[in-house]
Amino acid sequence: MKYAHQILLRPLVTEKSVQAREKHNQFFFKVAPGASKLDIANAVEKAFSVKVLEVRTVNVLGKKKRRGRIVGKRADWKKAIVRLARGDSIKYFEGA
Repeated sequence: MKYAHQILLRPLVTEKSVQAREKHNQFFFKVAPGASKLDIANAVEKAFSVKVLEVRTVNVLGKKKRRGRIVGKRADWKKAIVRLARGDSIKYFEGA
C-alpha cells in the first residue's frame, strides 16, 4: 500500500465543499488517479484518525485551453468525496 501523502494529494476547499462539510460531514480531496476507494478510505483514516463511512470518486476531465492558434488541454485528475462518521471531523478544514 502507498503512503497516505501519495494518495491524498491536496484538500479541495470550495463553496460546495464547505456546504457539504457542514450539512453532511463530507470532505473533498484531490487524489492520485490510480487510487481505489479502499485506498482512499484507508489513507484518510490513517492520516487523520477518523472513521470513514463512504467514499465517492469522480474523474474530472481537463479543460481545453488555447493560446492563439495553439490548442492544449489541462491534465485530467481525480476527486474523492469522503463521508465521515457522526462526530468525527478533520481539523485541517476547520479554519476554512
